Amino acid sequence: MTVTARTILITGGSRGIGRATALLAGQAGWNVAVNYRTDNTAARQTADEIEGLGARAITVQGDVTDSGAVDAMFDATLQAFGTLDAVVVNAGIVAPASPLAEMSDERLRRVVETNILGAFYCARAAARHLPRPMDRPSGALVLLSSAAARLGSPNEYVDYAASKGAIDTLTLGLSKELAAQNVRVNAVRPGIIDTDIHASGGEPDRINRIAPLVPLQRAGTAMETAEAVFWLCTDAASYVTGAHLDVAGGR
Repeated sequence: MTVTARTILITGGSRGIGRATALLAGQAGWNVAVNYRTDNTAARQTADEIEGLGARAITVQGDVTDSGAVDAMFDATLQAFGTLDAVVVNAGIVAPASPLAEMSDERLRRVVETNILGAFYCARAAARHLPRPMDRPSGALVLLSSAAARLGSPNEYVDYAASKGAIDTLTLGLSKELAAQNVRVNAVRPGIIDTDIHASGGEPDRINRIAPLVPLQRAGTAMETAEAVFWLCTDAASYVTGAHLDVAGGR
């Protein structure tokens, strides 16, 4: 009997946690659609590494704040692989540290559009494509939240923290909406993780400043986070839905 490889679509899959998750999926033999917004070179490199592992991969350009682009990336994934079994909503941004009183309209709009509206567009598309009969392995939607959703990030990123709080609520509600359609919905809440998001937020050395506050006394890695993300996509997590899994070193 021919066993069809499972397929995963990862937004923001060319770097950080998204890239690490893509490589884990490829290592497990899954088909991988690597979404990216602008960096085609990084996305292609990730896809090449997956193919070097013996799995299939495509790159799919698209800005998650554009609902048409989101629909197109799902269509491209289905056209390439014929199936879709898991979606990881990983694309997100953070802006330079600032108290709320000093945040510009432009900054707030950009954070909300990417981290909330973009996530909703992706989750909506997943809700349209992942449902399946109950006698099949479940579909999986994993949303990247953050420990910031419960810590608040005062004087740094309250806008980012609030946007991730919205992801926590979306996870709870959508997990109940889709349970009867055999789709599991979960969130992973990373803590201080060693990726380039800190540099994009204007503080490349933030890890060194925050690490002493973590009970485990260090930052986590993208791969440590990806292990949790990909686990939630697999049948090993078949009875897990509506969960918020902290990967934050005890913080």
